[in-house]
Formats: sequence, structure tokens, C-alpha cells
Amino acid sequence: MLLDMAVDEQDLDTQREVAASIKELRRRIDEVELECMFSGEHDANNAILTIHAGAGGTEAQDWVSMLMRMYLRWAEEKEFSTSILDYLPGDEAGVKSVTIMVKGRHAYGLLRSELGIHRLVRISPFDASGRRHTSFASVMVMPELDDTIDIDINEKDLRIDTFRSSGAGGQHVNKTDSAIRITHLPTGIVVQCQNERSQHRNKDMAMKMLAARLYELERQEKMKEQKNLHGDKKEIAWGSQIRSYVLQPYRLIKDHRTGHEEGNVDAVLDGRLDQFIKSYLLWQP
Repeated sequence: MLLDMAVDEQDLDTQREVAASIKELRRRIDEVELECMFSGEHDANNAILTIHAGAGGTEAQDWVSMLMRMYLRWAEEKEFSTSILDYLPGDEAGVKSVTIMVKGRHAYGLLRSELGIHRLVRISPFDASGRRHTSFASVMVMPELDDTIDIDINEKDLRIDTFRSSGAGGQHVNKTDSAIRITHLPTGIVVQCQNERSQHRNKDMAMKMLAARLYELERQEKMKEQKNLHGDKKEIAWGSQIRSYVLQPYRLIKDHRTGHEEGNVDAVLDGRLDQFIKSYLLWQP
């Protein structure tokens, strides 16, 4: 009714106000729809997201930096808080690996759709001949565990090393000698944190990351028995990808699990992931 009156009276300010209200209402409806789809035990938790470069050398490391930006922009749009827990820069460009804490309502429930291998096809900016390259990166997503989850970690099973954060991390990491690396000897799992200036706080966060990895490992073993392997255990290469981002010779992003496609590649790489997430939550076995 208000919109009809505004149109009749050619009240452009009111029309813009109503349009903005409708856009916000649609956004909230989409969020509520997503929340209704959550079924996992830890979907309400914060998320720990790790991206590793796979096959493709410098290309793959640049791809990791693109994915990192995509997830940070997505989190920003959601008004989630993020912090870089660990950051290993590439040899020439990009990022070899990065671990990000994402804090917000249902962060894990939303981001678990991203777990797996992500494939990029484009004309390489690092190839003087302008050839097309294919790059891969793996995304691992774990819930931040609360105090109700008890993971038994024996101190005797740990090797704890301190080191100085390396490379040109820029604003992402602190350049101090307080970085912590923890190796869980029985499983070979290695976690590290270099976000805080305090060695004690870095150790606490690294222990949280280790607990999440061990919990996830236990879940994977149970899922393996049910013939359902997690994506981060697959080879980071051709044939195991969950999603392809094709920038050349055509422009299309396709999720190979759900079949969902988006032609607006730039928007997705700028953080507009909700349609992929929604499609996954509807599809998930």
C-alpha cells in the first residue's frame, strides 16, 4: 500500500526506502530458510577453515589467495568475525596455506558445504604465453569445539615447537617469535598458530585446532565405515573436485555434487556463496 501511494505520488525517496526494505526482508528470509536446513550436531558452532594449495605450483598458490578472499568477503557480508590463525605465503605469489577462524551464528553449518577440492580453470597471469591452466586447492572445515566435547589428548603424544612467523604475511600475522607448531605424534597431524603475540594464547588456539582435527578424524573413520569419505582425504588434483570455477574459455561455476551453476563468476568470487550453500544443504545425503 505504501509503495502504491509512493508510485501514485511519484515519491522517489519513499520508493527507494521500500525497495531497500524489501531487499533486506528477502535477505532475512533466505537466512531463515538456510537455518531451517541445519541438521548437524555442531552446525551452530564457529568454524575453523583451512585452505591448502594443490597441484599447479604458483598458480595453485594464487588460487588459494583468491579463495581466501572469497571466504573473507562472504564472512564480512554475514557480519561474522574472522581472524587468520596461520598463514604461509607462496614462494613467488599467493598463499601456500591459510587457516581462518570464522565466528558467527551457524558458521560451521554454513561452511561445511565447502569441504573438498576446488578447481580453477583460467588463462594464467604467470604464463607469458597466455596458456590456459588448471589449478587445485583443498578446503577443510572443522567446528570449533565447545567445553561439552571432551577430546583426550596426552601431552606425551605432542611435540611442541616455537618459531617466528615467516614470509610476507602483511596484516595477517604478527611478526614475533611466539608462533606455535604442535605435532600429534600418533596421527602425524600438525597444527600451528601465529595469530597472537602471546605464545600462551597461540598454544591455546593450536590445542583447540588439534582437538577439532582429532574429533574430525574420528568422525571420518566412522564415515569411512559407512562408505562416505571426507573430501580433504582425497588427492588434491583432477577428478576429485567438488566445484569447478571456469574463467576460460567460458565463465561458469558448477558444484559437481548438487549440479548448481552460477554464470556470474565475479560475484561468487566476491563472496556470494549462499546459493551454493543452500543447494548443498538441500542435497546433502
